[in-house]
Amino acid sequence: MIAKIRLRAIAALGACLAAALLANGPAEAQVNVTTYHNDNLRTGWNSSETTLTQSNVTAGSFGLLQTVSLDDQVDAEPLLVNGLTINGAQHNVVYVATENNSVYAIDASSGQVLIQTNLGTPVSWENLPAQCNNNGPEVGIDSTPVIDTTAGVIYVISYVWQNNAAAYYLHELSLTTLQDAVTPVLISASGLLTNGSTYQFDAGVNRQRPALLLANGTIYAGFGSFCDAASNQSRGWLLGWQAGTLTPLASNKITDIRNASKNDFFLTSIWMSGYGPASSKSGSVYFVTANSDYSGNSYNRTTNIEESAAAISADLSTMEGLFTPGDHRALDACDCDFGSGGLMLLPDQPGKFPHLAVASGKEGKLYLLDADDLQKHFDAPFAGSCWCGPAYYQGSDGIGRIVSSGQTWVDVWQVAAGHGKPSLSMQSQYSNIADGQDWGFFTSVSSNGTTEGTDIVWAVGRPTDNDPAYVDLYAVDPDNGQLLFSEVAGQWLNTTGNSNIVPMVANGLVYVASDQMLTIFGPGGSRKATLPKIRFVDMRPRLAPGEHDIYGTVLAANGLLATIRERKGGVLKVDLSDAVRNANYVPPQAGHAVHARGTIDKSGLMHAVDVLHAKDRPAMWPGDR
Repeated sequence: MIAKIRLRAIAALGACLAAALLANGPAEAQVNVTTYHNDNLRTGWNSSETTLTQSNVTAGSFGLLQTVSLDDQVDAEPLLVNGLTINGAQHNVVYVATENNSVYAIDASSGQVLIQTNLGTPVSWENLPAQCNNNGPEVGIDSTPVIDTTAGVIYVISYVWQNNAAAYYLHELSLTTLQDAVTPVLISASGLLTNGSTYQFDAGVNRQRPALLLANGTIYAGFGSFCDAASNQSRGWLLGWQAGTLTPLASNKITDIRNASKNDFFLTSIWMSGYGPASSKSGSVYFVTANSDYSGNSYNRTTNIEESAAAISADLSTMEGLFTPGDHRALDACDCDFGSGGLMLLPDQPGKFPHLAVASGKEGKLYLLDADDLQKHFDAPFAGSCWCGPAYYQGSDGIGRIVSSGQTWVDVWQVAAGHGKPSLSMQSQYSNIADGQDWGFFTSVSSNGTTEGTDIVWAVGRPTDNDPAYVDLYAVDPDNGQLLFSEVAGQWLNTTGNSNIVPMVANGLVYVASDQMLTIFGPGGSRKATLPKIRFVDMRPRLAPGEHDIYGTVLAANGLLATIRERKGGVLKVDLSDAVRNANYVPPQAGHAVHARGTIDKSGLMHAVDVLHAKDRPAMWPGDR
């Protein structure tokens, strides 16, 4: 008993000393950000921000502090661990992963690069299916890593080009050395199709875009496709490995196990614009899937869970819940993926339905779901077409808020969950986030608990032009939808691929990772960012003799013939047959842009070998050839 009392006294003394240090030194409110969107629910909420408030985040008192040079584009959210000893000195450390397969450990205040390691040659866009350019010129570390502070490691998936083929490796790196703590694992998997044949995971046609999840002692990763190309081969996967040993789980999840498809078109990708799978307190894993066969007749709750929000057991052996919108056939037909956005679990809510989830995709409906029984959906207001994902916080009144970010809107919704059927009601909207790519963007939220005047929504817009392709940081007052601050925060290399940038907010600073740079904002910074010249890499496929590249807006699509309005106003007829046979084809939709590559015969008809999406804004289009 005496020993216990002494231990308690020592602990109390330590707590007092820690409190004194927090009150008097730069260690105040030392928050770690170890996973995408702050936690496994994916709320994006830092509720322990004691420095940044609505009154001091202004153009006169807040701005750019540091710019850190990196070696490539960054699609991953930066992560943060405080109080690490690296190279003999203590640092608060930001971890940034690039598409060159590099991982950086950077001092969180000064921007000094402490360590940099490289995990292998990335895969060039030229070696992707259909030379997919919905990314930078290299694909290396595409997803946000995840950190285990107890084990002192960061888990990272690299995409490497070796032996003239693409391969994925899962790494477990020491936080203080960035060296492998265990031997990296070559990612492989297999599963049974409906005809009893074995289907093998193919790294060459599957993109690992969603953020990694660490839950249940397991690392989870979702896989989708590259530009919907190789649709006859690519299928969605959710895979898992034991943390520490990197031993694969006995079970995995293939989202589409059919052995045949009407149009030889499978997919059902898990991509969510980079948003990570979520995990509940009970250990279930949640994700959203995307489109499958454009016939609209391929959905099946057992064999093909396309266009669905899903829950699966921690060991990936059992589907525990599925919500599929009633118009899923139409979503498939128009490639209007539900899975373009992520699923967020809400912290426990009052009332009969304590466990809620929200998800939204290209169609723009913000579905409010019962996380315990996904077939129950309570509300679905229109929140704007979404290549994005939601965030959450509690206001000063203690009521939960959902932040949606479809189209160009920061929408804040109050959650009514105390009595009867849960519902959403709009509280505020800021409607002027820059976006010239696909609709939507990503947000984070900071506040000092529920203290009034401290809640801030942070967002990073998408570029509106090819040159200059800048991205901006925004701070919005969610109480009234007023803009507090905005400034250029970075740049983007290839505007044909969305800049799914998530701002990371911690300890009075805001971090934005973009192409070849990390910018750090905070109190006392200069308002204007001086950025290096934007690099340009021509990522258009090499043309065979007689081939042309055309960007335009679809006027009509009937069967295997489409009519396109070219950028200069001319009208082009396009035969889609070869693109369909090549499985490098996305069904053209009237009113939306496409990229078509092929030959043009004497009659003026294009015979396309590739037909893929393009951004609807012509300023985003590369030049025709």
